Amino acid sequence: MRSDLRGYALLSIAAALATIGLKGAAWWVTGSVGLLSDAMESFVNLAAAAVTLTMLIVAARPPDEEHAYGYSKAEYFASGFEGSLILVAAVAIGIAASERLIAPQPLQAIGLGLAIAVAAAVVNFGVARVLLRAGRHYQSIALEADARHLLTDVWTTAGVAVAVLLVALTGWQRLDPLVALAVAAHILWTGFGLVRRSFLGLMDRALPPADRRAIEAVLERHGAEGVRYHALRTRQAAGRSFVSVHVLVPGAWTVQRGHDLLERIEAEVREAVPGASVFTHLEPREDPASFADLDLDRR
Repeated sequence: MRSDLRGYALLSIAAALATIGLKGAAWWVTGSVGLLSDAMESFVNLAAAAVTLTMLIVAARPPDEEHAYGYSKAEYFASGFEGSLILVAAVAIGIAASERLIAPQPLQAIGLGLAIAVAAAVVNFGVARVLLRAGRHYQSIALEADARHLLTDVWTTAGVAVAVLLVALTGWQRLDPLVALAVAAHILWTGFGLVRRSFLGLMDRALPPADRRAIEAVLERHGAEGVRYHALRTRQAAGRSFVSVHVLVPGAWTVQRGHDLLERIEAEVREAVPGASVFTHLEPREDPASFADLDLDRR
C-alpha cells in the first residue's frame, strides 16, 4: 500500500538528523568550508524529508468528491520544494566559499574530520539505496527525488573529502573553497533537474515511451477482430497512471460484445502498465463521426 511510504520518509528524516550531527562535527574540528557546505546541504535534506513526509500523507488520501482522481500529484510539490531548497543552499554555499577564497584559512584535525564525513556518507548511501528501490517499486517521485538528492550528497561528501585531503598534502588552502564552489554548481544542477521534473509532472506529461508502446501492443493484438483504435492519451500523476483511448469496432456488433472487448482491453492494459486507470470509449467503425473526435477539445 502507498500509505506505507511514510515509513521511508521517516527513515530519511532520521538519516538527515544523523548526518547533520556528523558533518557539523567534521566542520567544527577541521574548519573546512567544503565540509561546512556539505553540512548545510544536510539541513536541506532534513527540510526536504519533512515536506516529503507531509506530501506522502496527503497523496495517500483516497479520492473524494472534490478530488475524484485522488491526491497523488501532491508528491510533485515535495520534489519541487526539495529542488527549490537545493537551489537556495547552492547560493549560500557559493557565498561562503567565495569569502574563504578571498581569505583562506588553514584546516585543523583533518584526519578526524575526514573519518566523520565518511561515516555520514555511508549513512546517506545506505538510506538512499533503500529509498530509491521503494521509489521505483511504488512509482513515487517524492521518494525517488529524496533518494537522488541523498546520492548527490554522497558524491558531494566524497569530493569535499578529497579536497580536504589534497589541502593537507599540498598546503594549498584555496583548494578547499574552490571545491566548495564546484559542489555548489553541482547541487545547483541537481536542484534545477528536480524543479523541472516536478513542473513537467504538474503539466500532465505523457507516460514514458516504453509504457506507451506496451499499451499500443495490447490494442494492436485485437486488430484481427476488425478492431481499430485512435485518440490514445496517457498521463502520469506521481504513482498513478491514466490511459484513455477510443476503440472502433464493426457496427454490427452487439453492445454486449463491444463491452466484453473493452473489459478485456482494459484488463490487458492494466497488466501491461500496473496500477493504470483505463478509460475506453466504444465507437462504430463505419460511422464517419467516429473519426471526427480525435482532438482533445471536440468541436
